[in-house]
Amino acid sequence: MAVIWGLDLREIQWGKFKGSYMFNKVYHLRKTKMIVYQIAMIACVISESVGTAALSGMLPIPSLSRKYEKFKTPQANFLRPDYVDQQDGISTRSKGRALVQNNDFVGIASYNIFVGIAVATIFGSGFFFDLFWPERHESKSVKLAWKICSVVVSFMALAAALAMTIIVATRRAYITGVSSAEAATYFRQNGPPNPIYRKNADCVVSAVFLWPGTIASFASTYIMWKSIQHNEAHGPFAAAHRGDKGEEASTEMTPKATTPDTEVTNSGPTEAHNQHAANAARTSVTQHTAPEPYPST
Repeated sequence: MAVIWGLDLREIQWGKFKGSYMFNKVYHLRKTKMIVYQIAMIACVISESVGTAALSGMLPIPSLSRKYEKFKTPQANFLRPDYVDQQDGISTRSKGRALVQNNDFVGIASYNIFVGIAVATIFGSGFFFDLFWPERHESKSVKLAWKICSVVVSFMALAAALAMTIIVATRRAYITGVSSAEAATYFRQNGPPNPIYRKNADCVVSAVFLWPGTIASFASTYIMWKSIQHNEAHGPFAAAHRGDKGEEASTEMTPKATTPDTEVTNSGPTEAHNQHAANAARTSVTQHTAPEPYPST
């Protein structure tokens, strides 16, 4: 298969999603990265998805329109009411006199969509790159980009979490252009969503899930920085497995120690060696040669 940016696409295999491989201890911080990266991107994506449902979650469905038409409810035209259509609905009912002011939630929910995508892009990419190519080689500019982007998206998530929490907890939609009594009537006729954000389950869930996503984003940033620092100094392998490889390499590359006998053999016979051989030969002759008999008289 093709090789893109030095990454062999043959390494993209379903088998690498197995827990035995995904959470192995061969690579430094492997298990930690696989868990924390996923928490960051999943929590932020859930937050932005639920917030999107509250922001613009209604979809026109003709069959449901006909089904609920006799009830004269918002469900007659849409499956799920939201704050964007709340503006259109009330404005239409009042013939343009009543203007719904809920742009605070519309704005933060829109920004949260961008945050969820950004967090999922950075830490999702880190997750898949470490899963498929844990031994890849990266240039200094790429490593710097990882560091900068991780910090930026983490602070983006923190800003979204703070703003979403404050708006949902303390703010509400209101109507201008008409009296308070008329505004209450228009809200009641329009139906959901609730003009008080904290009483809308979608708004609360979006704000709640954004906090663990933010915390996990900062944790992922710290882990990513430490991982890059370790890879620059020692490579991607964990200490235990890096030690095993080092011992094998040193065993293979270190020359074997030679003994004096080996050195003598390799360097040729010396005078001491010759003398030792001569003495051994005389001793052997003395031990194995039978004495001559006395001459007969």
